[in-house]
Amino acid sequence: QVQLVESGGGLVQAGGSLRLSCAASGSFFSINAMGWYRQAPGKQRELVAVMGDGYTNSIDSVKGRFTISRDNAKNAVHLEMNSLKSEDTAVYYCYAKVSTTWTSYVGWGQGTQVTVSS
Repeated sequence: QVQLVESGGGLVQAGGSLRLSCAASGSFFSINAMGWYRQAPGKQRELVAVMGDGYTNSIDSVKGRFTISRDNAKNAVHLEMNSLKSEDTAVYYCYAKVSTTWTSYVGWGQGTQVTVSS
């Protein structure tokens, strides 16, 4: 199993910045990808940004404002969020796709609330 612990959410005014962090622990051989999803009230969960082996993807609405980074030595992923907008308000979930000797699976964090006030 993989455990993901998030930190860094909170309340910020529009135009402000927040940094989310997530650290993975557990029984796995390697981490194939780490990233962030978010879910706003009444909406489906959506992928925000992900970093895998040799690739980085993010949704158009956060390009130029959000930056995802990984610290492989610490099994961690960070999301630097700048120029925040009210539409960024959501619960943000960290996820990781990990591999064991026999299989791979995805784990999820508990979620951290990001609220952007206009």
